[in-house]
Amino acid sequence: MKALSIRADYAMEIFRGTKTIEYRTWSTNYRGDLLICGTAKKVHGGVPGHAICVVRLVDVIQYGNRDCGWQLAPFGPGGSYWIQPLPVKGQLGLFNVADELVRRAPVVDPTSPGAHQWFQQAIAPLIY
Repeated sequence: MKALSIRADYAMEIFRGTKTIEYRTWSTNYRGDLLICGTAKKVHGGVPGHAICVVRLVDVIQYGNRDCGWQLAPFGPGGSYWIQPLPVKGQLGLFNVADELVRRAPVVDPTSPGAHQWFQQAIAPLIY
């Protein structure tokens, strides 16, 4: 699976569904599932050094000469989804992580009562 390392607090914003565009200074022709990994740097409110969700990259929009907005699908059926936290050593640019290491979270709907319980058990202890 293609993966992208970003600041851990921004990764949490994507995980929560509040960040639906990831800005980059470079474009990509890749579209599809993208593993979101928090960088190892400890930033308040982030999960450093872990992959925490898979988002669907649906489009890349060019802004001016340099900046690109990577459009991410919302969480839900056929879109983005949570995963069991996975320790990952990030890299620059897009990189590959073995598909068999990525396991979906046991909750499908992030707004369900079970989602809160899963979050408290699996994600909250990792937040810096």
